[in-house]
Amino acid sequence: MKTPIFDFVQKYGNSDFSRFHMPGHKGRDFTGSERFDITEIDGADVLYASDGIIKESEENASSLFCTAKTFYSTEGSSHAIRAMLGAVATHKKGTRALILAARNVHKAFIYACAALDIDVEWIYPQNFTHLCSCIITKADVERAISDCGERKPDAVYITTPDYLGNIADVPDISAVCEHNNILLLADNAHGAYLHFLPDAYATEKGHPIQLGAHICCDSAHKTLPVLTGGAYLHFSENCPTRYIDAAQKMLRIFATTSPSYLVLQSLDRCNGYLAKEFKGKLAKTVKCVLTVKEKIASFGFIVEETEPLKVVVNIKKAGYCAAEFTEKLAEHKIVPEMCDNDYAVFMASTENDERDFERLAEAFASIPLKKPIKDDAQEMNLRHHERKLSIREAVFAPHKTLPVEEAIGKICGAPTVSCPPAVPVVISGEVITEQDAELMKKYNIKSVDVVDL
Repeated sequence: MKTPIFDFVQKYGNSDFSRFHMPGHKGRDFTGSERFDITEIDGADVLYASDGIIKESEENASSLFCTAKTFYSTEGSSHAIRAMLGAVATHKKGTRALILAARNVHKAFIYACAALDIDVEWIYPQNFTHLCSCIITKADVERAISDCGERKPDAVYITTPDYLGNIADVPDISAVCEHNNILLLADNAHGAYLHFLPDAYATEKGHPIQLGAHICCDSAHKTLPVLTGGAYLHFSENCPTRYIDAAQKMLRIFATTSPSYLVLQSLDRCNGYLAKEFKGKLAKTVKCVLTVKEKIASFGFIVEETEPLKVVVNIKKAGYCAAEFTEKLAEHKIVPEMCDNDYAVFMASTENDERDFERLAEAFASIPLKKPIKDDAQEMNLRHHERKLSIREAVFAPHKTLPVEEAIGKICGAPTVSCPPAVPVVISGEVITEQDAELMKKYNIKSVDVVDL
């Protein structure tokens, strides 16, 4: 498979042209990558209005992911989410778009809804006790659609896989959406690799586009060898073309006019990798992850069932808080993706080698189990909040910052949350409760922006 962006930039970077164009470093080394950091010069094409090397590269990506259309983002899945929601919102005439969303959304979703003035109704599962995990079923979606009454929602929005590695039942949820003529949108930021899994996983843990989603974003940089900021926005063959055209417009509206050509080269080069050795390496990596999970479980730790490239361990049941556990891991040169007072999350990729997995197993082998910390999850009620303002009204209203203890009873202005996991405790426009304040403290959030009435 050709890599037109990478080839063009490499050729230019190795030339001796005098650069009287941006960027200001003029290709001179300061960090080592400047030669290949260019702007949209002649021949480099224009992102989101492409007719040259970027168009060719995106078409290569589309063929790899088996989509009707794939766009690149150099600003992560956050940019793709804005464009995805914008494509839905622009097709409403006279009324605001209404989206049904599982509650564990990334804060980028909240800010996009504020900018686009989209109404959101939340879908709650029967058991919702952790901020990051909101496992909704076909029945939950059917109930949420029914609760909308005469106002038909425009789309259902899910996060799959979530931060704890849970994969939604996309085929069943898709069937409900198709029956009701509603779009299914998926934040697949953690699952770009899913399309390339061995066939044994295809129907169970495949890519959302394969399983029935109409539009989907992937963070390439999270699980593929792509520079940070590289992402995809995918459209299925079943998605009406008007949404593809609208999304391209939204990508232009929300994007920087100075996209990173380092990131574009990375996305382009990855195409060649995906087309050749990636599937074989992925199959081996999935086996390594499964093996290390079995080893960790053999030491007495509770290892959660997850997507193939995540290892999620319940550290509360092992008797540890986040600070103590990350310190233990650091002694063995292990850095997790996320560690809160419930779970330690480890994200693997094909670029982890055998030594990485051996080191992870050795770390757990050396950590003694302690008396489990009381599990108060069942005492938590993360289901419903009182809504006083729309998301847009709350985000753009005057704010003041208060310590979380003083914010109880106030209206949330900004969806304050640490990243990771970047899943808001309270949504803009909702009243902050005492339990919310406790949960914010759990995630080391000490202050919050509230609406200054």
